[in-house]
Amino acid sequence: MHEMSLCEGVLQILEESSASQGFSKVKRVWLEIGELSGVEKEAMRFGFDVVMKETLADGAKLEIIDVPGEAWCMPCSKQVKVAARFDACPDCGSYQLQVTGGDEMRVKELEVE
Repeated sequence: MHEMSLCEGVLQILEESSASQGFSKVKRVWLEIGELSGVEKEAMRFGFDVVMKETLADGAKLEIIDVPGEAWCMPCSKQVKVAARFDACPDCGSYQLQVTGGDEMRVKELEVE
């Protein structure tokens, strides 16, 4: 369950942002999670609640923004939607795809006081 370590990384970002921007409490966190990132959203929610206890984000609400998977199909020479890594191109069936989006996870926005 690597989501716990991802949540610890999010906490580190929150603590660094708090130190540089001067807020003391995080009320809400928006995370962008790509469809191809390999992150389990429910495990992320569970890990977030556990890791944030007794920190500046204790009780903060986690909002997850889904980012669709995208790839460049070399035979079609165009961008296509993919639901999983190593999927075939939905148009031509080729496996010559280069992932171009949906493999990231990032803190998008914070609500603080």
